[in-house]
Amino acid sequence: MSCSETTMETFELGQFTASRIWVGLWQLSSIAWGSAPVAKIRQGMARHVELGYNAFDMADHYGSAEILFGQFRETLPESTSVLGATKWCVFRQTEPSRPVVEAAVRERMTRMRTTSVDLLQFHWQDYSDKGYLSALQILQDLQHEGLISAVGLCNFDAIRTDEICTQLGPGFIVSNQVQFSLIDTRPLHGMADVCERHNVKLLTYGTLCGGFLSDKWLHKPEPDLYADDLTPSQRKYLDVILKAWGSWALFQSLLAVLRDIGDRHRRSIANIATRWVLDHPFVGAVIIGARLGVSEHPDDNLQVFGFTLLERDNRDIEAVLGLSNGRRMISTIGDCGAEYR
Repeated sequence: MSCSETTMETFELGQFTASRIWVGLWQLSSIAWGSAPVAKIRQGMARHVELGYNAFDMADHYGSAEILFGQFRETLPESTSVLGATKWCVFRQTEPSRPVVEAAVRERMTRMRTTSVDLLQFHWQDYSDKGYLSALQILQDLQHEGLISAVGLCNFDAIRTDEICTQLGPGFIVSNQVQFSLIDTRPLHGMADVCERHNVKLLTYGTLCGGFLSDKWLHKPEPDLYADDLTPSQRKYLDVILKAWGSWALFQSLLAVLRDIGDRHRRSIANIATRWVLDHPFVGAVIIGARLGVSEHPDDNLQVFGFTLLERDNRDIEAVLGLSNGRRMISTIGDCGAEYR
């Protein structure tokens, strides 16, 4: 099946109909991933939009990502609708007064050149400070006033997500952005039930573990964690694979199984790994980071669609996952987002 024959899957998120693969712009936060001229970055964005990717994910601390996206979206015809999802991340102790919260939202609007933020995802570092509930109440007010279209969470655990959705009422929180992959299956323990109960969709990152879940790493020796040619993403996920999930040998066994499944469906390892995540009904979309103008795979990523994993496929995958420590990571690391706290 060629890319032109592959139909992008979509899902409903608030008032938006969004593609089930989003373009992640974390890689614009540092030159450690490589850099490209602004013109090439815009070309990369345009290529994704042409292929049907209609949502981009960024944050207040992703370098110039919001600015570059805002400039790019202004060049699009009115008939082309592209969702801009950003974040307001509160890492330090903050008194969430109305002026503070509104200033953070308006800064997002200014940088993205918009009169309303499509999706504002909220991160709050310190759970012991219940100010996150006050901040979200103000965000709800700003949504009613038209400054925000939809509100989501970022790296909140199941307990706090349930608390927030219960206190602020149905339909307000539309999403939670968390890590979810064949390696990190923590959302299956609690978060899935919370999503179903409150009609919240997960926007997942780390699904390809910085590119390790790909054909490129099949039959390759274990890399040095501090090698110069590893990206920051790869260092992060290699650490998880080796210290929390299992071993490089077991990871190679997983890649081999994914390659066998890929051969059955004429798909790449990355396609199979992404399809596995998307097949969970509480997942709205997978966010795949793109080093725009440096390294991006929009054509191959489209091949995630147009096929279904068989019972045999899932059984083969589970046979390897059962040998790992993946199901125990909810205890060893903690629930979703605990690694950042």
